[in-house]
Amino acid sequence: MSSERRILITGAASGIGAALCRRMAAPGARFLVHTRRNAQGAKTTAANIRAAGGTADIVLADLAEAGAGRRLVASAAERLGGLDVLIANAGYALRKPAIEAGDAAFEAAHGAISRGFFEMATEAIPHLRASVAGRIIAVSAFGPHVWRTQVPAFAVTSAAKASMETMAKALALDLALEGITVNVVSPGFIEKDPGAHFAVPPEAAAAIDQQIPMGRKGSQDEVAAVIEFVASEAASYVTGQVIHVNGGLV
Repeated sequence: MSSERRILITGAASGIGAALCRRMAAPGARFLVHTRRNAQGAKTTAANIRAAGGTADIVLADLAEAGAGRRLVASAAERLGGLDVLIANAGYALRKPAIEAGDAAFEAAHGAISRGFFEMATEAIPHLRASVAGRIIAVSAFGPHVWRTQVPAFAVTSAAKASMETMAKALALDLALEGITVNVVSPGFIEKDPGAHFAVPPEAAAAIDQQIPMGRKGSQDEVAAVIEFVASEAASYVTGQVIHVNGGLV
């Protein structure tokens, strides 16, 4: 597999996105590292990529803004000289019942997550057509798939991620004959970076672990490993899939 690929990863300043950059960094690989506002984290991610022999540029953008996803992909293609891999990892979880969330929270979630993905994916298609192994990967969550009283629910952001998953499957069907694969990787409960925001209070962690058949949260690297495979040339016959990485939660 060639390491000389042009890769855009959103939400790459921390967490799964940063872990993925560390895994995929290699001599000749060119990255555009996106973050909404964590410039210092993005600089650390870029430094790790460069230490592994790759190159990295950084862009700050709020994907909740209409058109931001398209501008980000256009910038990536210009800076990297094209695009081979788009990984839509940026997102968030809002733990609020649907009946309390309100219109603004609903619109914000769908703007940042589902519309942002649609903008980026459709803008990337012409560039991916020029690639020998075009890949689109959306990073979702367990939320759209788990609805039971013992597991925290994230109604509004889960709805946005469900929309994103559906669009990924539609794009996979549209692009299958062209060899461009579109897949979703859906993590379960994953360990956070030290000091990161927790959608679920730390004191509830033990109770959550009891709901996971493996009895523990996953590591960022365990998720990144699956995304790395789906993004690889070796995954050429995998498309239209939602791949769960959750210790048996789903």
